Amino acid sequence: MLKDKKIGLISLGCDKNRVDSERALALIDKNATIVNEVEKANVVIINTCAFLESARAEAIETIFSVNALRDNGNLEKIIVTGCLPEKFIDDVFDELIEVDAFLGVNDYDLLVDAILETYKGFRVNFVGKNKKVAIKDRIMTTPCHYSYLKIADGCNNKCTYCLIPKIRGKYISTPIEELVLEAKELGDIEELILVAQDVTRYGEDLYGEKKIVSLIQELSKLDNVKKLRLLYCYPDVLTDELINEIKTNDKVLKYIDIPLQHSENSVLKRMNRRGTREEYLALVEKLKSEISGIAIRSTFIAGFPGETKKDFKGLIKFIKQAKFLNAGFFAYSREEFTPAYKLPNQIDEKVKQKRVKKLYAVQKSISKKLLSSFVGQTLEVVCDGVDYEKQSFYGRFYGFAPDVDGRVYFTSDGIISQGEKYAVKITRGEEYDLYGEVSNEFTK
Repeated sequence: MLKDKKIGLISLGCDKNRVDSERALALIDKNATIVNEVEKANVVIINTCAFLESARAEAIETIFSVNALRDNGNLEKIIVTGCLPEKFIDDVFDELIEVDAFLGVNDYDLLVDAILETYKGFRVNFVGKNKKVAIKDRIMTTPCHYSYLKIADGCNNKCTYCLIPKIRGKYISTPIEELVLEAKELGDIEELILVAQDVTRYGEDLYGEKKIVSLIQELSKLDNVKKLRLLYCYPDVLTDELINEIKTNDKVLKYIDIPLQHSENSVLKRMNRRGTREEYLALVEKLKSEISGIAIRSTFIAGFPGETKKDFKGLIKFIKQAKFLNAGFFAYSREEFTPAYKLPNQIDEKVKQKRVKKLYAVQKSISKKLLSSFVGQTLEVVCDGVDYEKQSFYGRFYGFAPDVDGRVYFTSDGIISQGEKYAVKITRGEEYDLYGEVSNEFTK
């Protein structure tokens, strides 16, 4: 029956969600026709995030927006998957009557069954009906030259502000041999981005010890993978062995994302974050001294319960001392079902937003100074595409990860191809981006 249906998918949230969406697309592709424009779809799948209140609001707004397409006569069914139904199915099943079927984070291989049930006239709740994601095939949604590899799901950290363990469950690593096989089947890619809630703890549950270095070494043997990038390395388990692997392995990009979340010890303690201000600064300095030119990114939460003006000033001072190439800042989101929800001294939303704005202003100044230091240098840049408004090509050097960091905008008198590497001489550095011109092409 589904062979006659056109199915579209909207993926919300993080890059880990993107991998789930790509697996769902592979399953759908065997049973129906996939369309890129949801306006043409008979069935729209919305893969949701529910980490924060803002993410849940985005998911619900997307559902309402898609539901409006029923008026054009094409849309017949809306299927909602992922984190929102996984955690909040008891609330959303009755409230979101626009949705025909719900599936959780481990139920993607039941998608076809769920859709078929909706065409029998039923509203479907398949959340928790399946205990393992069996889908291994993927249809890429990234440009062809880079891809994400989700090496683990869930989280064992018990940060007091975070819903992820309650949504995704405990930390579960995918075996090395399965990940190597998956990476092989992705084809020739310039950049393979390893992701998990915490990549540094990879393997603890399977092998009884951390195996992230072993995984990196096995993936580095693949001829089809040119470079590896690591996202989300937790500071308390960023070992000397891993630092040395980043330093000495030519396939590993000299880039690391360490979500510190705060700097002040009293706040870190209430967050149940391991480590101290002093240890964090020492780690940053160690990375910079051990790995020449390393690009360090981090994220921070402003306005956590009990964060005083002194704490906030301390965080600003820390950021000025650490000098991250890039950093993201978020206002604390008070999430029910987390320990921090009940903490005293909750901070007014306007104060939180003001603090976030101040942190971004501080970081912009730091980033602009650091990026301006590249002026006059020639960097290896992978072309990601064309910005027609800027009348410029754009891409990334090793210091920029897709979507979250800046871009290198560049011009050329020659032919430029997406996914190819070019030598770009930098002429200007701004708050987020670099600008330059191609001097000559890098060969593969």
